[in-house]
Amino acid sequence: MTTKTKELNKEQCMGMLLPVRDALEVLSGKWKLPIIVCLTLGDKRFGEISKEIEQITDRMLSKELRDLEENQLVKRTVYDTMPVTVEYSLTEYGESLHAVIGELRKWGVQHRKRIMGK
Repeated sequence: MTTKTKELNKEQCMGMLLPVRDALEVLSGKWKLPIIVCLTLGDKRFGEISKEIEQITDRMLSKELRDLEENQLVKRTVYDTMPVTVEYSLTEYGESLHAVIGELRKWGVQHRKRIMGK
C-alpha cells in the first residue's frame, strides 16, 4: 500500500468518524436517550419525566434537559398559569432521531439475543 493510499484511507476514516463522534457527543451519557424516548410518547412536564425515568435525580434531569435544549432537540414551553406550568417536547429536529433510535433498538434486541440467548 502506498503512502498516498494510506493517507486517503485515513481521510476517509476520519470523514466517517467525525460525524459519528459529533452525534455521540450530543447523545452521550446515561440519561439523554431515555429522556428523548420518554418525550417521543408526547409532551411532558418535569415531574412526569422524572417519574417515568427511574433513578434520575432532579438535578441531573434539569442538566440533561438544558443540554438537549441547547442542541435544539428539546423545546421548553412556559405557560402563564398559576402556578407556572413548564412543558417539554421534542423539536422537529429531535424527532429526526426516531429512525436512529429505532435502529439502535433493533440492534439491541438482536445483540441481547445473541449474547444472552434471550
